[in-house]
Amino acid sequence: MQIESRRAARAARAGGESARRRRNHGRAWLIVALIAIVLLGAVSWLAFRALTVKTDLEAAQALVSNLDDGLPLDERLAEVGALAQSASTASNDPLWRAAEFVPLAGENLRAVRLASEMLDMLANNVATPILALKSEPAGGSLIASMLPILEERTPAIAQLSDEIEAVRASTALVGPVRSGLDQIGEITSSAVPLLEVAPDLLGADGPKSYLLVFQNNAESLPLGGSAASQTLISVDAGNLAIVQQASSASFQEGIPVDVAVDQSALDLYSRYLIDHVNTATSRPDFPTAAQIIRAFWNRDINPSHVDGVISIDPIALGRILLSTGPIVVGDVEVNSGNAVPVLLSDVYRWWNPYASPAEALKSDAFFAGVAETVFAKLSSGEFDLKDMAWAVNESIAQGDIMVWTDDPEVGQFLAGQRVAGTLPTDNSLSTAVGVFFRDTSASKIDYYMNSGVTLAMSCDAGLATFSASVQLHLDISQEDANRLPPYVKSAPWGSSKFRTEVFIYGPPGTTFVEASVDGRDLQPTRTDITDLGRPVAAFEVFLKPSESGTVTASFAGAGEFGPLELRSTPMIRTTQATIEGGCTG
Repeated sequence: MQIESRRAARAARAGGESARRRRNHGRAWLIVALIAIVLLGAVSWLAFRALTVKTDLEAAQALVSNLDDGLPLDERLAEVGALAQSASTASNDPLWRAAEFVPLAGENLRAVRLASEMLDMLANNVATPILALKSEPAGGSLIASMLPILEERTPAIAQLSDEIEAVRASTALVGPVRSGLDQIGEITSSAVPLLEVAPDLLGADGPKSYLLVFQNNAESLPLGGSAASQTLISVDAGNLAIVQQASSASFQEGIPVDVAVDQSALDLYSRYLIDHVNTATSRPDFPTAAQIIRAFWNRDINPSHVDGVISIDPIALGRILLSTGPIVVGDVEVNSGNAVPVLLSDVYRWWNPYASPAEALKSDAFFAGVAETVFAKLSSGEFDLKDMAWAVNESIAQGDIMVWTDDPEVGQFLAGQRVAGTLPTDNSLSTAVGVFFRDTSASKIDYYMNSGVTLAMSCDAGLATFSASVQLHLDISQEDANRLPPYVKSAPWGSSKFRTEVFIYGPPGTTFVEASVDGRDLQPTRTDITDLGRPVAAFEVFLKPSESGTVTASFAGAGEFGPLELRSTPMIRTTQATIEGGCTG
């Protein structure tokens, strides 16, 4: 009996242990199941959030990309802002932020969150309040009202931009994420430096003075046209004012200004580069032109310090008038459709500056009136933001607007950008060939000049050869040329012939090979000069009305060359560009 009792006790203990094991096993499975459910729920929640963000960002991108669908800017911005805020809220979910620590996938989640936050910031914290200022102006300058917004928002935007740049370096980003982040990053990497220097440029830390130069493309020079008139503008805490205006007749001619200029530039363009303000834009390098023009202004007009120089031409003005609407000066309406013919042709039929000082004053007053009226619209915010953004961007891309400043920080931001008016110093991004025109007839004949450039590239045994063939055609009959106003005709030759110089700048790292001409009175003048780090071939082209001529130069060099690109004088009649050939491997 005692033995049986012990056996029963052992059996009871074994049964209890087995039951406990079954209970523990059941609890373990329950815990595993709960964890699985939680993980599944977390993944599902993240997937839902990700889908929300993806849908919102794609919809916002479509609204930003399709600006020609007729949707008003305020409605577009409201929709983009709502989508961006929704995407930013979803991607800032605590679970999302925790998942960013997961290897590989986390980098993609972080990239999407940062892109959402940046779009939210730009749309809702910058663009929306600025648009509200335009809709309900508080009085005074629109720029002055914008300054506090820029100063308050820029630090946060700059921090986000730095984080975006850090994530862009990750190799874990999948294709769609990288593409979307790159689009945001490309915008912010160029915009943030501008936002950071904008308050100082706009006089937040004290008054600034800028010289606005109006180039006349009817008398072509490499950067655009003759520097026909200048306007000194002051800006103080965003409030802009015209201080003083001058025409080319206000400056001393034949006496050079004291500006250090490379001998290569003087060899190509003569002392006219530094002793005539009109031809200060002869070298295709806006920093050179800006410092020469500023020196003329300080010597002959006003010795006070000028912080920067801004160049604009009638081609850009025509685009800007699309955003402001027409202006009226005297009894003349100037609009986006007629700005170029009015300012570069009609004015010479209305007034002949050669006839008398009074006639010259009338034309000067008209140009000054145009500048003042447009300036008033811009400073008060009387323009469409979308159209203005297009006008400025397109004008910068075509070389119709350029900016130089003596501020080193701003200069660093401008360096290498099209708005700086400089040629690229290497061939890493593209291989830029420069083709530039200079009228040396003392005429305004380029209203009738057609131009075309054919660039070609070929490679053989590690050597790349580049050629530029330049065609000029004076598209006016002799009979019509005879009827041109005196101010448009050539000072030395009347309507019988006109002279244009052509300058072809080869790529950096190449040397000049050969030059040729095809026409009645054309010749190379210099092929032995290196300027701005490039070999240059210069030509002289005489054309009678209705004549054509072609000049060609070739250059060769070894190394890595990006795709061919043309940089050229912004002509009234757009230069037709053809690019052929290329090298692979």
